[in-house]
This record gives sequence, structure tokens and C-alpha cells, in this order.
Amino acid sequence: MTTAHESDGWRRLSTRMLIIHPVQELIRLWPGLIALVFAGSQGGHGGWWSLSGAVVVVVMGMLRWFTTRYRVSAEQVQVRKGLLRRQLLTVPRDRVRTVDVTANALHRVLGLAKVEVGTGRTDRKNDGVKLDALHADEAARLRVELLHRPSSRSAEPSEAATAKAPSETLLVRVPPEWVRYGPFTLTGLVTVGVIAGVAGRAVNEAHIDPGQLGPLSTLLDRWEHAAVPVEIAVFVAALAVAVALASTFGYVLAFFRFRLTRNSAGTLHITRGLITTRAITIEERRLRGVEISEPLLLRTVRGARCLAITTGLRVGRGAERGGSLLLPPGPRSEALRVAGLVLGRTAPLTAPLVPHGRRAIGRRFTRAAGVVVLIALACALLSWWGWLPDWTWRLAPLLLVVAVPLAYDRARSLGHALVENTLVSRRGSLVRRRSALSYEGIIGWNLQRSFFQRRAGLATLVATTAAGRQRIDVQDVPLDEALRVADEALPGLLTPFIDR
Repeated sequence: MTTAHESDGWRRLSTRMLIIHPVQELIRLWPGLIALVFAGSQGGHGGWWSLSGAVVVVVMGMLRWFTTRYRVSAEQVQVRKGLLRRQLLTVPRDRVRTVDVTANALHRVLGLAKVEVGTGRTDRKNDGVKLDALHADEAARLRVELLHRPSSRSAEPSEAATAKAPSETLLVRVPPEWVRYGPFTLTGLVTVGVIAGVAGRAVNEAHIDPGQLGPLSTLLDRWEHAAVPVEIAVFVAALAVAVALASTFGYVLAFFRFRLTRNSAGTLHITRGLITTRAITIEERRLRGVEISEPLLLRTVRGARCLAITTGLRVGRGAERGGSLLLPPGPRSEALRVAGLVLGRTAPLTAPLVPHGRRAIGRRFTRAAGVVVLIALACALLSWWGWLPDWTWRLAPLLLVVAVPLAYDRARSLGHALVENTLVSRRGSLVRRRSALSYEGIIGWNLQRSFFQRRAGLATLVATTAAGRQRIDVQDVPLDEALRVADEALPGLLTPFIDR
């Protein structure tokens, strides 16, 4: 027997979400519950205040199941939710760009998953709809249904019934030994900082003196009596070990069982994750190019990442946590192979690049020297005011030992090319990026010239696009070369704006 809502296509979320949402709300609102305990403790009823708050949170979490329904029709995806404030969210199916399926540890224990239907808009508050939580099988079926839409010619019931499921071709599977690239990603630096901050705050709130603890007291005594160079060396070594361990752990959590497959229906499918699993689908018809990203430390072990330049995927949260990552940190040769398979050609990834000349190289060295001079002047002023020791400004010129090689590497990275209807640009040192953007993905040009660039006869040519970061920069290129590149890629577009 079906209800009135089920008969007209409206469906409820899984009943198991009655467990998921109360737990999630308790975790999200635990600071408020602790505040209730302290507020009620003054009157001797802290426990009752906390229990009442927890009950309210649990009830509000359970109300989501009773007030949330969704419907998938031939034209739209609709979600209706809310008790006091009713909302009807609608996404046209032809505007669906992404369907991400994620499942954290609690979801996986209960056999559930969260589905996020995105339209590719940059406004996160109004981007698509979310269904939390569905049965894992229903979530997988919904993803296929929304992304693998049949064409109008195959929409007949008889043909749809006999249609075969799309086949998949494995492009890459990340082996366990790639974990050796984890320490060179530096993703654990933020984690170590957060842990150190939380630990310091906890020790301060608990009024614990670390100097009174036995082994720690001994270490602190040795630290105080050690020479300054020894203290710096020990601190740097300890920080490096902590960051390497945290980065390796984060690598395993994010990229465990990473698989990239190509579907015969014209999509790329990515699955990854250890505790929280994630499935991401990219339509190849929205792919505009690829990018090879080589952070400085990762380059020392000949490693790289591969990212997709595609419309409909946001990159504001970072490429590794977002949906544009095609290959996690791994061998550079493998990143080039995957990029070639996804792009359909390898020439834009291996072709020699056009150098930008002496003036562009000189700008890299003068800017590096300028930064060192500014730091030296700042240290001199602060030491003159008594805020820093006198020796700090004398050591500032030693930064040239780092600045000069960095400027040389940035100069060596500069280059561009036009290969097989593709704009190729390489730039950067701390993170060297080689971007390959097809001509059809370019929607306009932006020619930028600073005061010093004009004096040097250089310009930065920006190819604007609706994909990826929405811009590809060709930095510090001679002006006539910038105009030639723009006119060859999109003939006639800049002609009305050129002052002969």
C-alpha cells in the first residue's frame, strides 16, 4: 500500500537517517551544549540543562526525516523540506553538472550515502540539492540516472529496456607504494598547527604546567641550556617529522583505493577514501583541458599531480578536496600518461615551450632581490625601535641564498606554446603548473600590464574560461608575442581593441 506522496513520485529519505542526523547535530552543536552545562551549573541544574538541550537537538534532527521528501522526474530534481519554513528546491536535469556520492564512517556502518547534485554554480549556498541520507544502492542508481541521460533517439521504452549498462575502462589505480609521496605534499602542516593550537589551549584551560611533568621537564631543561643553533635545528627536525607523519596519514585517508575509470557513456568516474569514501563523476564533454601540478618538494622526488580543467566543478576548496583531481601525488610519468589519456593527445604535455626572453628572466631576479631588501629594511626598523634584536637585520641578506635559486627556478619554468588547438602555459616555482586549455574553452582575453611591465615591453596574457580557476595566465610574455598568441588561438577577437 502506497501513500499519497509516494503515488505522485515523492519519496522519503532512508529511515536510518533517524540515527545519522541526531548524531551529526550533537557533534555540530557540542560547544552550545557545554555552554548550557556551565550556564545551569550556577543554579545547580547543569545536568538538566544539558539533557534538555540534547533532547531538543535530537528531536530537531529527527524532524528532517518527517519533513524532507524528494522527487526525480524526467525534467527536474525536486527536494521539499522544512517544518515552519517550507522550501522547495528545484534543479532542472539538463543543468545537472555533478553528482557527488560521499559516505563517512557512520554512513558506511549503516549502509547509507549522501548525494550532492550540483549545477556548477560558484554560489555554494544555492548550488544544487543535497540528499542526506539515502541507501547506498539508491545513491549509486541515482547518480547513474542523473548523469547518463539517454538521448532523444533512445528514449523509447522498448529501446530503454534493452539498453546495456555503460561499460567502464580502468585508466589508473593508485598502488599502496605511492604513499611514499605523502610526506612531500606538506598537507600535514595545517594539521600539525591545528593540533598544536588545540593542545596548547587545553593545557592552558586545565592549568597544567608542562614543566612539572617528569620526562617533559627534563627535555625543557636541556632545551633551555642548549645553544641557539641547536634549538633551531631540533625544532626544525621535530616539525619536519611531525608534518611528514601527518601528511602521510592524510594521504592514506584521502586517496585510499583511488581509481579513475572512463565510462562508455562519456564520463570519467573517480572513487577514493578510507574512512569517508567519495565518488565523483566528470562529463568529458565539459572537459576543457588538463593541468600538471608539481609542488616544489614533490618535484624533488619526480612527483606530480594531474587535475582536470572542466566546467561545472568548483575548485575553491582546493583541488585535492574538490572534484577536479584526476591523479593524486604520484610519479610524474604516470601523471603525464593519465593527462594524455584524458585529454586524448600528448603533444600539449610534452611539446617544447617558447621562452619569454631575458627581460622576463630579469624581472624574476629583481623581484626576488626587492623582497629581500624590503625584509632587511623592515628588520632594521624593528630593531631600531627595540622590537627585534640588532643582529636580525644583518642576517636578512642571507635570504638571498634562498631567493636567488627560487628566482632562477621561476625563470626556468616560464614558457608557452600553441599545440594542436591547445593553449599551453607553464609558470610558478613553489607550485609549477603546466596548463593545457583547448581553444574552445577560451571565452575571452585579458591583457594586463603593470608599470614595470610596460617599461620592459612585457604583458601578462590571461585566457578567461568558464572551467577550472576561470583563467590561464601566460606571464611576462613580450607584447607582440602575446598579441600573436591571442590572434592565432581566437582570430580577430582582439583586432578591434588594438591601437596600431
